[in-house]
Formats: sequence, structure tokens, C-alpha cells
Amino acid sequence: MDLSTPLILLLVFFSVVCHELAHGLVAWKLGDPTAWRAGRLTLNPLPHIDIFGTIILPVMLRLLGSAYLFAWAKPVPVDPRYFRDPRKGMMLVAASGPGTNLALALVLALVFHLGRTLLPPWALQGLAVSSLINIILMVFNLVPIPPLDGSRIVAGFLRGRILYNYMRLEPFGMFITFGLLYLGFFSGLFTAAERFAVGALGLR
Repeated sequence: MDLSTPLILLLVFFSVVCHELAHGLVAWKLGDPTAWRAGRLTLNPLPHIDIFGTIILPVMLRLLGSAYLFAWAKPVPVDPRYFRDPRKGMMLVAASGPGTNLALALVLALVFHLGRTLLPPWALQGLAVSSLINIILMVFNLVPIPPLDGSRIVAGFLRGRILYNYMRLEPFGMFITFGLLYLGFFSGLFTAAERFAVGALGLR
């Protein structure tokens, strides 16, 4: 394991915590104190840790040499009944997570460029890979399969029976998602996103 691996795991861990924190902060700004009451409006990683999704899965994928690295933190509790407009509020809360991943990708890319002459190669590699992982996490979370963030955004545009049937997929959403990942359904999407990000952010 080279020195970039611990840095990548640390930055990915930080990124998934920020992703969930963003959900909680936007919900709080919209009037929902649920995440605050649960002690989730903090950068302290402990309340956000999901043992499998935050620790075991990314370490396992990295050690196995997976082409893509995934992780998630414990979902932040949100109660849309506190929102003045629950439909719009949930869309904003959902969008804040992928938006945070995009912001982190840009910040990490900036540090990568500013540090080209100052940082060792392993640190530059860690920054570049972590920036790309944030792009992948953004794209992954925008996939409209419940309960991923993309489904909350899409649900805001649906009504009646269509919305009801769509949200009935939620108990099976993660099985569907991992099944599609296993079958390589997302490979083309992630590869395209990665290539675009490498060119757009100059991560070569």
C-alpha cells in the first residue's frame, strides 16, 4: 500500500461526512431541527460513521484494487413536515449532498494545482484521486434510484400514483443499485464522468 492510499481513504471519509452534514445543515436552515437534535450537525466523524459503508467498504475496495471507490456515512435524519414547502425542501436537502461533493472536488483540484511544486508525488496523487472520487460520488448519488439523492430530486417533480409507485422502490433501492454496479451498468457513466473531470480539472 503506497502512501497515497491512507490520504485517499482519509479524504474520502471526510467527504462522505461533509455530504451528510450538508443534508443536515440545509434541513436545519429550512426549519428542521431533527439532525441537530440527533447531534449530526458536526464535523466530528463519530456520529456519522456507518461501520460498513464508511470504513469496511472503502478499505476493502481499495485493497482489492477496485477501479472505483465508494463510501457512505450514516444518513442524516430529516423530517420534511418542518419545511414550509416539503416538496421543494426535500429537493434542496437532497441536492446539497452531491453539490458538496462537487465543491470538494473543486477544492481538492485547486490544492493539487497549487501544490504541484511543493507536495510529494504521493500527496499529489492522493489529492487528484480524491477529487475524482468526489465527482464519482456526486454522479452516483444523483442516480434516480430511491433512496439515493437523485430520487429525492426526481420525486419533487412527480405527483399522485406515479410518485407513490416510484417511492415504493425504496426498500429495494440499494439491492437494485448494487446489482447494477455488479453488472457493470454504471461503468460507462462513471468512466465518462472521470474522463470529463480529468480534462476539466486538469488532474493529469
